Amino acid sequence: MKKGSIELYVGSILVLAILTLAIASIFYTPFPINDMDIGARSVPPSSVHLAGTDNMGRDIFSRLMTGTRFTLLVAISTVTLSSLAGSVLGLAAGYFGGIFDEILMRAVDALTSFPSILIALVVVTVLDWGKLTIILALTIMFTPSFTRIVRMGALKYREAEFIQSCKVYGCSTPRILLLHIYPNVLPLLFPSIIVGLSNAILAESSMSYLGLGIQPPTPSWGWMLSEAQNMVFKSPWYAACTGSMIVLAVVGFNCLGEGLRKLIDSRSL
Repeated sequence: MKKGSIELYVGSILVLAILTLAIASIFYTPFPINDMDIGARSVPPSSVHLAGTDNMGRDIFSRLMTGTRFTLLVAISTVTLSSLAGSVLGLAAGYFGGIFDEILMRAVDALTSFPSILIALVVVTVLDWGKLTIILALTIMFTPSFTRIVRMGALKYREAEFIQSCKVYGCSTPRILLLHIYPNVLPLLFPSIIVGLSNAILAESSMSYLGLGIQPPTPSWGWMLSEAQNMVFKSPWYAACTGSMIVLAVVGFNCLGEGLRKLIDSRSL
């Protein structure tokens, strides 16, 4: 089995498992996520509590399942919005070029010159829109990378013969961009979108860990990891289980994205 195939296989299994947990949590969790059992505080993993309980007696596995849903919701929303914004900006910059391209790319360079986490922290601190704030902050973080990818594809295809033929036949600019250039750019963009999900999960977890992401009582992996830090010696399974979920999600989406990229590259040869 080729290396790319192994990555694709491993990534698909891990991502499928994560998605299954997220979807299952909508309909079922072993215990109510916010129910506290004082008599079962800091209980280690068992057949009753698969990942143990926290210092308030809440079932960790149930909270991890629900946290999967909210963390993925933020990640998917972030990558969707940032890839759409990056596609619009990248197509316009690459196709029209000139002064518009120069101004836009200098703005992108200026944005990426600052630490992305710092920009997200500023946005979350200044605005107070609840859960939407973290999505907006992460969208600003991820848009420049998608803009560069789409712009590179637009530059590659704007002088292609089939694009010149479209111009001769009188195709409108929106039609050329959306129906002829963008479909050819998507194979470059799609693996980056998958990898972007892993980066968004990691970024959201980092923000929630700092208390600037999804707020309690809604569970999220980052906030749960922050809680687990305070009891790492008393209840080490809390940090281990929460950290493992983040690692598995990041590795899964990274492997899936890298496997797709290698598959696309091999078919384009």
